[in-house]
Amino acid sequence: MNSVKLILSVLILVVTIVDITYARGIYQEPIEFLNEVFNENPSDPHKLWIRKELKPQINEILGHDLGVLRVSYWKSDSRTVWIIDEVGKDQPITTGVVIRDNQIELIRVLIFRETRGWEIRHPFFTNQFNNAMLVQGVELDVDIDGISGATLSVNAMIKLAKLALLFHKQVMDQE
Repeated sequence: MNSVKLILSVLILVVTIVDITYARGIYQEPIEFLNEVFNENPSDPHKLWIRKELKPQINEILGHDLGVLRVSYWKSDSRTVWIIDEVGKDQPITTGVVIRDNQIELIRVLIFRETRGWEIRHPFFTNQFNNAMLVQGVELDVDIDGISGATLSVNAMIKLAKLALLFHKQVMDQE
């Protein structure tokens, strides 16, 4: 009986280690994402300065200050690309977001550093954001279904989607 308990304990430990190892990682380097989006020809990055008028909306979306003075983005016609981070539970999740005509064209988890919630990287989750827009200030016009056990990662992705849409609108309004 003790040998069965030992085998089960070792099996649980191995499964846990494999799960944690699989969850964390670089799924796509940011430069590879940019090359994919811009067909190997990304523009030089532009900078969006975080002015005081923008800070209340950022705080409303994130629930905290962004903590930077400017954000890099890439632009081509009515399309912008943002590579931004938000903390899930303890660690930042790096996400690439493509916006065209005030709608999300593509959102992708590039680097995931958390131990749980990695399921947000899969298309069954990220495809929910396709064509999403901001309405009533800083709300998405679509409902995003969560993933059991990944609530904080899901919330981070929703925040990043809203933030990219807000930044896109800011850039387009400045032109």
